[in-house]
Amino acid sequence: MSCLGRVAIVGAGWAGLACAVELVAAGIPVTVFESARQPGGRARALEIDGRRLDNGQHLLVGAYGETLRLMRRIGAAPERLFERRPLQLEFPGYFSLRVPDLPAPLNVACGLFGARGASLGEKLSAALFMQRLKRRRYRLLRDYSVTEWLDAEGQRGALRRYLWEPLCLAALNTAPRQASAQVFANVLRDSLGGGGDAADMLLPKADLGRLFPEPAANYVATHGGEVRLSARVSALQRDGNGWLLASGERSERFDQVVLAIAPQHVPPLLIARPAHEALLVQLADYDYEPIATAYLAYPQETRLSCPMLGLAGPVGQWVFDRGQAGGNDGILAFVLSAEGGWDELGDAELCQRLHDELVAAVGPLPAPHWQRVIRERRATFSCRPHLPRPGQQTAERGLWLAGDYTWGEYPATLEGAVRSGVAAARGILG
Repeated sequence: MSCLGRVAIVGAGWAGLACAVELVAAGIPVTVFESARQPGGRARALEIDGRRLDNGQHLLVGAYGETLRLMRRIGAAPERLFERRPLQLEFPGYFSLRVPDLPAPLNVACGLFGARGASLGEKLSAALFMQRLKRRRYRLLRDYSVTEWLDAEGQRGALRRYLWEPLCLAALNTAPRQASAQVFANVLRDSLGGGGDAADMLLPKADLGRLFPEPAANYVATHGGEVRLSARVSALQRDGNGWLLASGERSERFDQVVLAIAPQHVPPLLIARPAHEALLVQLADYDYEPIATAYLAYPQETRLSCPMLGLAGPVGQWVFDRGQAGGNDGILAFVLSAEGGWDELGDAELCQRLHDELVAAVGPLPAPHWQRVIRERRATFSCRPHLPRPGQQTAERGLWLAGDYTWGEYPATLEGAVRSGVAAARGILG
């Protein structure tokens, strides 16, 4: 056995599995506990009415370097599982932008000046805005809301309505009037400002489970680790220099523990441990945002003009053509982020409103013959200005945190989750 001993990882989401993959690759024995019946956490595949669908639609981009690195490590080749395309934003009848396949920063500049639906003055203002950000190394003098930031930078008109605000809502899952400008600047740094193919859209050719969680769990199991599904950890106690974990009727000792669970699930395991009072007070101040994915099934020959379309509202935000993204032909996935009027609608009315808005955007469509709405009420933390974010190390030796909320540079994204898991693993190895 490694001199670092046994490591328990609580949670088989993308953060926990990233941590487990890094550790078993270094020869450290790990046991992953997952309360659900399948790995993946909040980004996994589900079987619904005979269809294999994701519990939410996620868009990956070329800047997700750690996710792509780990996919290659576990044999889930990104070149096979993604179709890579230059960033394209289409709001039919209102706005269109395509970032061409050119060296940075020429690609973004050409994309901005070639955008349809925006005035020349708006394009020039947006280009200068990105140049100012680059000169400041994407660091703001203070953190405030994205709305205040865009106002201060003179970003108005179509580019604000159809570029900056939708990107903020999609990336941070927080309305611009409440979202952290600094975190959004970090997202722009690594995507539009990242150079090369960082801004590319990675369109999956498989469901979320096959992209990472399932091959990662298999990798862990074949490299000396163990992934236990339907195994909820109910208690955590100190045991000398190690830890006792209770799961079901069984207690086991581990030398180190990683809590790779959502922030709202951390307090029950640490509430009896005074050393973590500051952390618990910090997490008690977190607010959460919902996400819904509405799946509507049309005839199989139904296709959108591109894999992802923006909707001008008032309800719809984005719609993805699953047939062009490795899924079932004819199934469209409508994604709704953060608190809004959509969350007050029942499933049937929500689907009808989304269908009507799509028809208004693209033209006549038959009524969908099947529909399903998946709602995550507390999908992500609300990414607000000055939000305190813990790191991987806790107040007690041998106890670590992983999860998108611990990676302070990013909002709640798959890449943030993966990076946090890798950071926890490297902390243990260090």
